[in-house]
Amino acid sequence: MNHIVEALKETKVFYVATMEGDQPRVRPFSAVMDYEGKAYFCTNNTKNVYHQIMKNPKVEICGCKPDGTWVRVSGKLVRDDSDTVRAAMLENMPMLKNIYSVGDGKFEVLALSEAKASLCSMTDAPKEITE
Repeated sequence: MNHIVEALKETKVFYVATMEGDQPRVRPFSAVMDYEGKAYFCTNNTKNVYHQIMKNPKVEICGCKPDGTWVRVSGKLVRDDSDTVRAAMLENMPMLKNIYSVGDGKFEVLALSEAKASLCSMTDAPKEITE
């Protein structure tokens, strides 16, 4: 499994930061999956977060694990127009079926590229996480 996805899943909820002009914006996410070795996220194309990512795909992601360590990820989120990936996300995260469906015109999946990630703590040096 993709180690970045594994670390983010352990946090249950992680936060995705985007830019809107010169103002950072942060919001909680919980949907992430490994698909063919890539980390995938999803959102609704009517949300501000989607439009911010389309304008500037650079994001930072951070979440805290139950043991007090945290994962930090930077990279780009790139839209994937594959219904196969959308279907995989729905199977991987069944709770999403309450709000999205393949072909609904609003469900978007985004692949993480150019990822850099680390596992951090208050006592140890950050450890690099690879995909």
